Amino acid sequence: MKQDSKTRSSPDIPPQHTGKQLDLDAQAVLPNEEDARIFFELAKRRLLDINHWYEIAEIPVSTFVLTDAYGGEAVKSQPVEGDKIRIDIPGPGPSAGDGYDWVVVEDVTEVSDELCSLTLRPTNNPLKLNEETAHFFKDTATSTLIVERKGRKVTARYHGRNEVVNTDTDSIVDNTRNAAVGLGAKLGLSYPQWKSLVAGLISEHIKTEIS
Repeated sequence: MKQDSKTRSSPDIPPQHTGKQLDLDAQAVLPNEEDARIFFELAKRRLLDINHWYEIAEIPVSTFVLTDAYGGEAVKSQPVEGDKIRIDIPGPGPSAGDGYDWVVVEDVTEVSDELCSLTLRPTNNPLKLNEETAHFFKDTATSTLIVERKGRKVTARYHGRNEVVNTDTDSIVDNTRNAAVGLGAKLGLSYPQWKSLVAGLISEHIKTEIS
């Protein structure tokens, strides 16, 4: 994980140039700064525990599996840049992704006691030789998830940038599927999923706490 000079007021969020943008946040205010630091570490651990996002989300929809850069399920519990994530969205998946959507971990940044951010980008299926993007958005899109602490307040945020539907693949079936899923995202159907994950990251009451 990268340690750098970013401050908690300026996390690394890609700029918006084209397509749709989505911004969400949720906050928790703790009794004092020491409690906030402890809670921040819990929220950070949840953010980096990708394999358990389904349980962390208050209203789970999709499942996420962390893999290495070659698509092998990773034994490590935390992502590093270059790892890939296999996403199972309800309904048929793209043939390019063998039924799954895929994203690559583009950036992982931590500022001690203050900030942890994770940026994902649509990518190809690492289990196939071609470079075709296996996701309903084009690889212009990014998803940045952040947990940060300011004093007694711990905030979780989601920033979707440059979300353009991927309908330029070589498969008519995939183009149709991506258009349908992408239209749902454009109409706000992705909002509940990300909102529930953001809320879960800073929830003080998750039935099964993630280790």
